[in-house]
Amino acid sequence: MKISNKKIALKYKRIFYLVSIAITLATLALFLLDFTIYGLAGVGVFSLWYLYFHVADLQFIEFRDEQDKIVLRYYKVISFGSKSYHSIEFPQNILQNAHFEDSVFGKLSDLTFLVRTKRGIAEYPSVSLSALTFEDRKKMKESLYKILQR
Repeated sequence: MKISNKKIALKYKRIFYLVSIAITLATLALFLLDFTIYGLAGVGVFSLWYLYFHVADLQFIEFRDEQDKIVLRYYKVISFGSKSYHSIEFPQNILQNAHFEDSVFGKLSDLTFLVRTKRGIAEYPSVSLSALTFEDRKKMKESLYKILQR
């Protein structure tokens, strides 16, 4: 099975940058028109806008569980500077557990893999699944739980 949220991730990225530009231009116009208090409010609105996307941690996700391997590629949708690409890849037979953690009424979700190694159980860093649709998260969860039951 292959799950990818490329279209949704691009949509979130466009929305973020378009609204950020609109807020910035409006705030700049308010400062130039000598409405300093409203300009400062615009800076506050932009700060909240940026904070929301930072907390939501929206990420491009590509998940595959084919050919006896689990592959998860991901990177942050909203990032300033160079992108930091990450990949998790391991054989299905060493998967010990897949921990899904939901918060904010199920809107924000994280996935953590636990795998068996020669030295014991290892834990991969959590990956945010917030940009995935609820249906895709459900499919991923079902697929991983099927692998665990083997």
